[in-house]
Amino acid sequence: MKHPVPLPLLLMLVSHGSVSQIPLYDQESLCSRLIFGVWRMAEWQMTTSKIRKLIDRLLEWGITSFDHADIYGDYTCEGLFGAALAEDPTLREQVQIVDKCGIRLVSDRRPQHQMHDYDTSAAHIHASVDNSLKQLRTDYLDVLLIHRPDPLMDADEVAQAFIKLQQAGKVRHFGVSNFTPSQFSLLASRLPFPLVTNQIELSVLHLEPFTDGTLDQCQQLRIAPMAWSPFAGGRLFQPREERIQRVQNALKQVGEQLNGATIDQVALAWLLTHPARIIPILGTGKLDRIQAAIAAEKLWLTREQWFAIWTASTGAEVP
Repeated sequence: MKHPVPLPLLLMLVSHGSVSQIPLYDQESLCSRLIFGVWRMAEWQMTTSKIRKLIDRLLEWGITSFDHADIYGDYTCEGLFGAALAEDPTLREQVQIVDKCGIRLVSDRRPQHQMHDYDTSAAHIHASVDNSLKQLRTDYLDVLLIHRPDPLMDADEVAQAFIKLQQAGKVRHFGVSNFTPSQFSLLASRLPFPLVTNQIELSVLHLEPFTDGTLDQCQQLRIAPMAWSPFAGGRLFQPREERIQRVQNALKQVGEQLNGATIDQVALAWLLTHPARIIPILGTGKLDRIQAAIAAEKLWLTREQWFAIWTASTGAEVP
């Protein structure tokens, strides 16, 4: 299989270290081909100096995009990252910050929250963005996503919040996370500018976006989806089920055909090969695993290899 990106978009890809950059929608919304997820940063108990060194190393390798959410680390990860950014004023312009809001957790850091629920009111969106900017020590977010579909979402109200945030220079681009195609279309219909991504769960063990219209919509609108949990939350490496064993065997066989690529590399390459221009989010702070993921960008699967993995996951040949 040749490179799946259509020629006009392929020409827009920019070389940036070891990892290329790709437009979420257009050249104004560039993103590294792999995104670093910070959701577990608080667990790693790293000093500000170590976080700064990690960021520097990722930038050396071309990973310039970082996935945040206000709730990560019980509302602490933004502050940890922001402290590292503050050590060098030039660092902010070298990275793209993707942030999310809309989930409210019960937390000592948010005593006003009485229960775990969703809030996509304009007041909550504005307050969340202002707090995220303060914690991250920056004047703007590159991309803001609504974290989860809210049954009470007023599309007009969310759209007006997005418009005001863009006009104020606080957010450059907007998208959603975990939205169905119809939910995406509803919000998009109220905006004068495009939503640039839908961040979704996607892996060799989570195939629903391939068949429920989500990836079809991304191709239709020429937006690049972000894939969280590309290794199925680690389940891919724990073959306790027959299905996972099948998938592991298929990944190993394809890896052997690709000069000894590991199963995690092949699992990422399987996503990267898809024409929707899927952008995986890495959730590890281990440098060796990040390096392995970077090498996966150079792998491209044939149709036969891609469908061998699909068939192993579904447990049946295609009709």
